[in-house]
Amino acid sequence: MKKETWRFIDSGNCSPSYNMALDEALLDWHSEGKIPPTIRFYGWDPATLSIGYFQKVEKEIDLDAVKEHGLGFVRRPTGGRGVLHEHELTYSVIVSEEHPEMPKTVTEAYRVISEGILKGFQGLGLEAYFAVPRTAEEREGLKNPRSAVCFDAPSWYELVVEGRKVAGSAQTRQKGVILQHGSILLDLDEDKLFSLFKYPSDRVKERMQRAFKSKAVAMNEISSVPVTMDMAKKAFKKGFEEGLNIHLEPYELSGEETQYVVDLAESRYESDEWNFKR
Repeated sequence: MKKETWRFIDSGNCSPSYNMALDEALLDWHSEGKIPPTIRFYGWDPATLSIGYFQKVEKEIDLDAVKEHGLGFVRRPTGGRGVLHEHELTYSVIVSEEHPEMPKTVTEAYRVISEGILKGFQGLGLEAYFAVPRTAEEREGLKNPRSAVCFDAPSWYELVVEGRKVAGSAQTRQKGVILQHGSILLDLDEDKLFSLFKYPSDRVKERMQRAFKSKAVAMNEISSVPVTMDMAKKAFKKGFEEGLNIHLEPYELSGEETQYVVDLAESRYESDEWNFKR
C-alpha cells in the first residue's frame, strides 16, 4: 500500500511565543487546505514553563521563580498542566479530524498519534507501553488533577517506561483539525520544576515531589546508552513514519509564512491578556 506523504518541519530552538504561534498557524493552514498533515519537532530558547489553556496563573504559578531561573513563560492553546520545556524534544502533530486513520474520540486519536512516539522509544531500546487508567480512582484523578505539574500522572494512552511517565501530551481540536503536541523528556531538573508552582505548604511540596519521582522519569535516567538530541530526533522521526505508516518530507517555511507566525506570536502569545487572562 502506498504511504501517504506528510510534511516534516524541524524548526530547532525558538522562542515560547513563536513555538505556540507556529503550532496554531499550522492548524489554520491545514484547516484551509494549504498544507498536508504535518509533524513538527522543536526546542525552546530560553527554556520555558508552558501552562495549559485553562490554568490559573495567580493561583498555581510562582512567577518570581520563573523569572529567577531566567525561563520563558507562555500559555498553550491546549489543555493540560504546567510543563518545564528544557531538556526535551517537543513534537506537534497537525491532522484533520476527518482523516480516514483518525478515530473520532480524543482518547483514541491520542492512541493512534502516540503510536509514533511508542515506536520512537522502542527504536532507542526502551520498553515503552501505553498507560490506561485502570481503577475508578485513577480515572477520577484525570478529571480532577491534584497537581499543577504535567508529568505528575499518566493519563489515557500516555507513554510509560517501567511504570513511569516518559512523555506528556496535550490535544486541542479547532476548525476541524487535531493539534496534539507534547514533550519527550531526555533529562529533567526536578528541583527546578517543583520550584515553579505554588503549594499550600512546604510539606505538601515535599510530599508531591517525592511522589513525582515514582511517577515520572526522563529517558537518560533509564537508558543504558546516553540519548542525545540528534539520536532522539532520528528515532522519533522514524517512529512516526512507522507508527502512522507515513512518509515524512522535510519542509522549510517560506519568508511569508515565517512573517505570519512572527506576527501571530507578537499579537497573541506575547500578550499579557493571553498569558495571564485566567
